[in-house]
Amino acid sequence: MTHNLIAETISLTGHDGDEIEAYLAQPTDVDKVGSIVVIHHMPGYDEETKEICRRFAAHGYNALMPNLYSREAPGASPDDAAATARAAGGVPDDRLVGDVDAAVQRLKSLPNSNGKVASIGHCSGGRQSFLAGCRLPLDAVIDCYGAFVAIDSPAETGMNRKAVIDEAPNLSGPLLGLFGADDQYPSIEQNEALDEALTKAGKEHEFHTYEGAGHAFFSVTRPSYRPETAVEAWGEIFDFLARTLA
Repeated sequence: MTHNLIAETISLTGHDGDEIEAYLAQPTDVDKVGSIVVIHHMPGYDEETKEICRRFAAHGYNALMPNLYSREAPGASPDDAAATARAAGGVPDDRLVGDVDAAVQRLKSLPNSNGKVASIGHCSGGRQSFLAGCRLPLDAVIDCYGAFVAIDSPAETGMNRKAVIDEAPNLSGPLLGLFGADDQYPSIEQNEALDEALTKAGKEHEFHTYEGAGHAFFSVTRPSYRPETAVEAWGEIFDFLARTLA
């Protein structure tokens, strides 16, 4: 069933009381719904990720995406804002968690909220979704090929990210991981290390690795897009949310 929805740009009080831009999509024909924080990828707070928010709303979930680059480049295009954020070394982890926490609280305050909130992120957002799930009380966590969860970012990537696999014992909700077999960051070996850490910690999780897919197989505007894989993975996402946010 596809739901009617409304989507709008709002202001959100993020980490340290900073006012940041955010994008909110809500179904308008459901009494009580689960919610999801959408953490955008390194290319930024863009139309592609706003469409993901609307897709969640059309499936009966509130979805809120904070603009993680609001401070570095207010009003800039997604590409320019992402370049500015990358040059600054990326979004600090503590600030990311604070912004996600603010989004969680806003979602819980909505009149149609059932009180349950998940997070999802792709690429850098996948790592950040995992991190948020380890530091905040979330009902479900989705990691779509999150880079540098199990290893530090190598110098040649130009990133400055530390591994967060040691935080696995603190994971607050079930985790769904969606990965491409041909990806390098994260590689199959890195995902196996995360699987082992979560299993050792007794954390509920399920991983799906897709043959013939590499990094960013969800991204409809990039050559890496794999339509059949993306359709199958979207099915896993909605099955997972139906179990965890009902």
